[in-house]
This record gives sequence, C-alpha cells and structure tokens, in this order.
Amino acid sequence: MSFLLVVYICSGIAGNNCALIPTKITEFKDHYDCANYGYTVSRDFMKKSDREFINEYRAFVQFNCKETKKGTGI
Repeated sequence: MSFLLVVYICSGIAGNNCALIPTKITEFKDHYDCANYGYTVSRDFMKKSDREFINEYRAFVQFNCKETKKGTGI
C-alpha cells in the first residue's frame, strides 16, 4: 500500500465549507512520510496566508493521508 496526501483549508465559522488545497500529487511509501509532509504543507500554507484572512475566517488547515493501492495514485 501507499498513501496520498489530501489537504483542505477550512473555516471555524459555522456554514463555511472546507476547500481543497492543490498540492503535488505525491505517493508516499508509508503513513509516517505522508503525515510529516502534511504538516510541512500545512505550516507553509499558514505562513504564506494573510493574517487578516486567517483571523476573519478562523481558517485552519486539515489534511488526511489516504491509503491507496501501490502505484495507482487513487
């Protein structure tokens, strides 16, 4: 098995949905590598985001490492 990283920007304000953040489509050999990369992408996204936007929408990053069949990308 391998893992595919899926990253979302979400809002802590009721009624707002999460939106997919485009990332490199990268397969990881295990959950450990995927999760570590997820934290890196999350940190980088937050650092690049506008402080006012983050505060106004109570924005946060959420990610998940989806298990896939090795080599399929799905």
